[in-house]
Amino acid sequence: MLRPERMSRVSVTGSKQVLEATVEVLYDLDLVHLSEYENTIEGFSPGESMAGADDVSDKLVTVRALESILDVTEDDAEEGTVLADDRLEAELAEVREEVNDLDDRQDELSDELRAVEEEIDQLSLFVDLGIDLDLLGGYDSLEVAVGEGDTETVEATLAEEDIDTYDVFSGERAVAVFAAVEDRGVLEDALVGASFTAVPVPDSTGDPESYLADRRERKAELEAELEAVEDDLEALREDVGGFLLAAEEQLTIEAEKREAPIAFATTANAFVAEGWMPTEQVSTLESALESAVGDRVDVEELERADYDDDGAVHDHGPVENDDHETGSVTEADDEDEAESEPPKAAADGGYVTLADDSPPVVQDNPDGTVKPFESLVQVINRPKYTELDPTVILFLTFPAFFGFMIGDLGYGLLYMATGYYLLRAFDSDVMKSFGGIALWSGGFTALFGILYGEFFGLHQLGEILWNGHPPIHKGLQPHFAYYAQAWLLLSVVLGVVHLVIGRVFDFANNLDHGLKDAVFESGSWILLTVGLWTWVFSTHAAGPKPDFMFTVFDSGEKTALALGFSGLPEVVGLAGLAVAGVGFVMALVAEGGIVLIESITEAFGHVVSYTRIAAVLLAKAGMALAVNLLVFGATLHDGEFHLIWFADSYAEADVVFGGLLNLEGPVGLILGVLVGIVILVLGHLLVLVLGISSAGLQAVRLEYVEFFGKFYEGGGTPYSPLGRERTYTTDE
Repeated sequence: MLRPERMSRVSVTGSKQVLEATVEVLYDLDLVHLSEYENTIEGFSPGESMAGADDVSDKLVTVRALESILDVTEDDAEEGTVLADDRLEAELAEVREEVNDLDDRQDELSDELRAVEEEIDQLSLFVDLGIDLDLLGGYDSLEVAVGEGDTETVEATLAEEDIDTYDVFSGERAVAVFAAVEDRGVLEDALVGASFTAVPVPDSTGDPESYLADRRERKAELEAELEAVEDDLEALREDVGGFLLAAEEQLTIEAEKREAPIAFATTANAFVAEGWMPTEQVSTLESALESAVGDRVDVEELERADYDDDGAVHDHGPVENDDHETGSVTEADDEDEAESEPPKAAADGGYVTLADDSPPVVQDNPDGTVKPFESLVQVINRPKYTELDPTVILFLTFPAFFGFMIGDLGYGLLYMATGYYLLRAFDSDVMKSFGGIALWSGGFTALFGILYGEFFGLHQLGEILWNGHPPIHKGLQPHFAYYAQAWLLLSVVLGVVHLVIGRVFDFANNLDHGLKDAVFESGSWILLTVGLWTWVFSTHAAGPKPDFMFTVFDSGEKTALALGFSGLPEVVGLAGLAVAGVGFVMALVAEGGIVLIESITEAFGHVVSYTRIAAVLLAKAGMALAVNLLVFGATLHDGEFHLIWFADSYAEADVVFGGLLNLEGPVGLILGVLVGIVILVLGHLLVLVLGISSAGLQAVRLEYVEFFGKFYEGGGTPYSPLGRERTYTTDE
């Protein structure tokens, strides 16, 4: 789990006569993450697409365009479709013609409808004007301008211009100007400075109201025709949507196969393909190629990205093979031997790879448990092949942090229900991962809720399960305030442990650079952090330290958990200071003067940051209490809140708040019940949502900032083998 799946670089060398068959095998296996040839080896050039690649790409573009026009979705799929090439060719041509005809008709109708709607908008001006349309144009000696504007401004503008004869007609909004001019365009130029927006006169005659009615009738006809075309497109989508999805998948597969040789190194008659694949599957590749093309290809495991006993990654050295020369490339056919040369060996006799790339990363975590938490890691970045994978630590800590902060059976059950829904309702890997995370987080929330004896903030669960004495309390009530102090102290302890684990991960990652670097760069911070907090938890110089540090986990009346801890002995504290000093000096040697600041922010400040766990615990408990207090009312007795609705008796003097359910009189009771139910439901829904935005985000922050910041870089290459899992088609 801490290391990715082991990968090997393999080489497949063969004659171009079996290139297509080799690509078919590689694609069907879906195992080899191809390395793209970087054109660095003498005598070898990058490969070219196989014949027909352009034709397949053109068809694929056509299919995707048709899917876009028809708005095809995954819901239109028909699984298990068998698409022979002749059927795909003929049916695609038929569908394209039908879709294009309907699409063109839809565009024509939409354009005409848009033009008619614009005409209708403009005709309102002519109706307002009340002049027949044939009187607004066609004159030899008159120029007419019709539009929307202010009559007085138009007349004032015309009076200032060199236009002697004109007349202005107007309605509420419309203005029509008739002017006797010798040159066309004079009136238009004159009206530029006026508050006037011209509109074209419709090419029609007669009453504008009649023409407006005709245009509205035409609009209705166009809308009906457009709706009929849209219905035809919808029916066509239902009829051919499954075919188009299958065709897209089939053509995508064909395109990927035909373009795969672009990553190969080739000569006139031979090819070399290299890539990474899981080491345990190398024999599968060899067997599959041997079955398909016999001895006309040579498979070589060139190097293996492995780890030694200390967990450090090996240099990618050549792999000894009993059947082939180490790191050699041999031609499959004697007749091609003269036409190609193997990649030249390096000066040390090693193999020169086609590409200088790192092995892709396949995180190796159990499905159903740890696997969903990979999505949280990948939000930052995928781990590099040489890094430890922190997913298992996230699995162990994130749900526990979250559940401890919320700690309520009711909320936990709702979080679990949400996770179950996400797992069942969505096919997306991301949504399923979120579902798994919600299930685990909800489970821990429910578990801590049982220990706290709380159900939606109500303590009656503790009465039922624990006879009124649950094992632990949140510490919100004054009587149990020492529990809040205990959780504050526990948060610090969790912080120390969590951060030390991060530094241990960093130590393992730094072993790549040697044991000395690992000790000074990572071990120093482990010594500094552990030593410093060993002294803090000791009784040495106990005066400034809060008293609860030595009581809440000891024994007695104000003890949260009777662990017998009353502080580490002074001598242990002094030893811790000495260890912290050694760590500080080592870190100073490794990193320089910056350690003077980092020793405070990281060794002390980052640990204190974990007290947010206790803070959110109290905040969420307070919100739930506030909701229940408003609805049920409560009394305060001996530092404990008791909800009135559930109390057998109470003294009037002890009442903190009467509660909506305890309003006097029939009307008050009915109103209190109705409003109380609304507040109860909405209030707890708010707490539920804020639990995600506060407890969830705070837990994520502790993981990403404090924990990941100690060791994690990320930037690993995703494993993307040549191949595709069929969803809509089958090749049988």
